[in-house]
Order: sequence, then C-alpha cells, then structure tokens
Amino acid sequence: MAEERSVWREYLEALIIAAIFLLFTNTFVIQTFYIPSGSMEDTLLIGDHLFVNRFIYGATATGLEGDALPFRGVRRGDIVVFRSPEDPKLDLVKRCIGVGGDTLEMIDQKLFVNGKPVDDSKYVVHKDRDRDPGTFFGDPGLEKRDNFGPITVPPGEYFCMGDNRDNSYDSRFWGTVPAHLVKGRVLFIYWSYGGRTSTGFESTGTKLRNLKDTALGFFTKTRWGRTFRLIR
Repeated sequence: MAEERSVWREYLEALIIAAIFLLFTNTFVIQTFYIPSGSMEDTLLIGDHLFVNRFIYGATATGLEGDALPFRGVRRGDIVVFRSPEDPKLDLVKRCIGVGGDTLEMIDQKLFVNGKPVDDSKYVVHKDRDRDPGTFFGDPGLEKRDNFGPITVPPGEYFCMGDNRDNSYDSRFWGTVPAHLVKGRVLFIYWSYGGRTSTGFESTGTKLRNLKDTALGFFTKTRWGRTFRLIR
C-alpha cells in the first residue's frame, strides 16, 4: 500500500513540475497567439496560430549576460506582439516600422524613414482601391492612413503598422508603443486553419460549435503549406 501511494505521489510531483515548467515557459519564453483579423495580410492570415518568442527582448543585468544570451532590442522589420496602448487587455500583432529616434513620414502611401524611402514591397499590400480617407472605418478623421508626419519616435517606444496598410488600425492612429507593452517577437506559424475558429468574444454554445467544426474540418481546412513557416 505504501508503495502504491509512493507511485501516485511520483506521478503527482511530475505533473506539478510539468505544469510549473509550462507556466514558466508560456510566461517568459514562448507564448502562443492567434490571428483574428486581416491587418497583417498577406504575411499573416486569419486563422494562423503563432509561436511568440518572449525571451528575446528581455533586459540584461550585465554586459556579460548580453554577450552570452540571445537578448536584443526591437528592430525595424520585427513582427511583434504587444498590449494595445488603448486597451492593455488586448494583444495586437504588427510590424515595427520605427524605433526610438527615427523620423517617419508617409506621403501618398509611400513610407520614409529618416528621410529615405523604404522598399516594403515584399510584405506590404494595398487592397483598398478607394483612396477616399473618409471611407476608412467610416470615420473622416482617420486621414492618416495614407499621409502623416513627419513625426519622431520617442526614446524607448516603437511605431508599428500592419502589412495590410489599407485595413490596419495601428500607430498611425493611436501613436507609438512603449517598450514595456511589448510581449515578444513572432517566430513561426505552428498551425494555420482556414475555417472559422473561436474569437474569444462568443457564447459558450457558439464556442463549442466552433470547436466541433474545427475538429471535423481539421484535415480539410488546415493550410498545411503554412505549417512551421518562419515569419520575417
């Protein structure tokens, strides 16, 4: 009897250690993220599930740690996950366009960083043929979609935009992202599902139906070609 209890205790201890490891990993190293909108098309699609590196932007206490560990700051071009400056409960994913000290300007959809034009044709798309800024989100005050600046990014903050430039609510409208809101850098897509999945703002019944549809359509609606795709 004592031996049986010992076995169960070992199982329990193993489960507790595994749970602590997973919690630590998800909090400090790797986090999963789901793309619910089209603001990063065509780089990221609705239904892409991502692994996010939370470790890379960590602070280092000494220069030795900085040399030995893969820490670094956010760079232009990084696709980052961060808490929304407007609603910190909401996570967003965008591409970093400018870092502290950069001067940014957009003229007729053309981006300039520190006075030089940026060749972003490899990842930026424009899908809205209607150039009337008054039609963007139905708000005539959002004219900054195609023209803004010049503005200088404050130290310790980042200017982030969606790759789907005509349909992204980003730093052009609500400003820069303070460093403490950045959660990590997108690593790769571990699963991409072309069917409808839960958004987190639905009733329990709707979530269960979506879960059933996902299970039934797993093989037919999974975009296998995007599985384990590295994100640049």
